[in-house]
Amino acid sequence: MGCVMCMNTVIDRSRLPELLSFYQGRGIMVNFITLCQGTAASEILDNFGLESSERAFLFSVITQENWGGIKSGLQKEFGIDIPGTGIVFCIPMSGIGGPRELKFLLGEQPFKKEDESTMKDTKYELLYVICNQGYSNLVMDAARNAGAGGGTVIHAKGTGTEKAEAFFGITLASEKELILIVTKFEQRNEIMKAVMKEAGMESKAKSIVFSLPVSEVAGL
Repeated sequence: MGCVMCMNTVIDRSRLPELLSFYQGRGIMVNFITLCQGTAASEILDNFGLESSERAFLFSVITQENWGGIKSGLQKEFGIDIPGTGIVFCIPMSGIGGPRELKFLLGEQPFKKEDESTMKDTKYELLYVICNQGYSNLVMDAARNAGAGGGTVIHAKGTGTEKAEAFFGITLASEKELILIVTKFEQRNEIMKAVMKEAGMESKAKSIVFSLPVSEVAGL
């Protein structure tokens, strides 16, 4: 039995519709998308026949069992292992705000919860909070009241919102904000509980929160 992982994809912006179709055809829910810029030098782009460094960043949640097939498909259909084409990396999740939220994030992927298989003995955690645009202050107020020091906000477009009613009985806005909060491990649960209570699915923020293990930290 594997774990649940955050899958992060960076790919050429022109291939975004094709990639979305690839993921959705395999039951993968793409939770949000944001546009970004690659940093490859012009000579690298020329060497690999790439025309620009305009990129799209996609965030999804997958099971470890599903990763092998996804990786193989990305290599075969997108040449993702060719330098300069893009990159996909996965990080094991260490906590989630609730079972409905997990089911929504996993989409059509089967998953049976067993013992956690994430990194152990980490002193810090990275909290991901996905909320409707305009409610990051509500999220951060709840997090700070539970001991969080601060966070970083990223604006993005959410997808799959038409499926939300099946899980929550609500309509979700497509414009999203992602709030990243690094906190001590012992504060994680209290912060997550506070965010879900003050800015969760029962609020206008409609937040989903989960956590990732952090191995090293500087600057806190």
